[in-house]
Amino acid sequence: MKFMAQLTKGIIKENPIFVIVLGLCPTLAVSTSVNNAIGMGAAATFVLVCSNLIISLIKNVTPAKIRIPVYIVVIASFVTIVDMMMAAYVPDLHRSLGLFIPLIVVNCIILGRAEAFASKNNVLNSLADGIGMGLGFTLALVVVATFREILGNGTWLNIRVMPNAYDPMLMAILAPGAFITLGFLMAAMNMLKEKK
Repeated sequence: MKFMAQLTKGIIKENPIFVIVLGLCPTLAVSTSVNNAIGMGAAATFVLVCSNLIISLIKNVTPAKIRIPVYIVVIASFVTIVDMMMAAYVPDLHRSLGLFIPLIVVNCIILGRAEAFASKNNVLNSLADGIGMGLGFTLALVVVATFREILGNGTWLNIRVMPNAYDPMLMAILAPGAFITLGFLMAAMNMLKEKK
């Protein structure tokens, strides 16, 4: 039962973007298209799950004074793996995400979950936390990207969904559009929570 609670809490109740408000830099930067959102979400989920697993395994043998540098080395190792895999197998997506793949190393969600959860819990629960938080991060990215891509390009997953007469709102795929979209979605989440 606890495994399922850990797995599902990151999707809505403790969503890393809409509720905890972490990982906003990649959220604002790569959510211009749903393709980018799915790619970034998958990369971050892989790093989150693997780093939570390893940190939970080594927590009892890691001296407290050097735990943060050790966590960063673990996270950086998995980021390097995902960066090289994406460059080899999905080069277009890798080029599109650019610098934001290596920057997963400093993503607050991953280091935050390592310090706040994986270093204090067993392997199974840490694995569930990593999967749940990764899914929540990916879901939030896709929701933000859906609004921005439809309004800014008239497409969804590069498929035209708006009529040919639609004049795209360029601002939606620029930085101000990211802030406005995220603000409206966070307000909607808060309104839903207030009604419960």
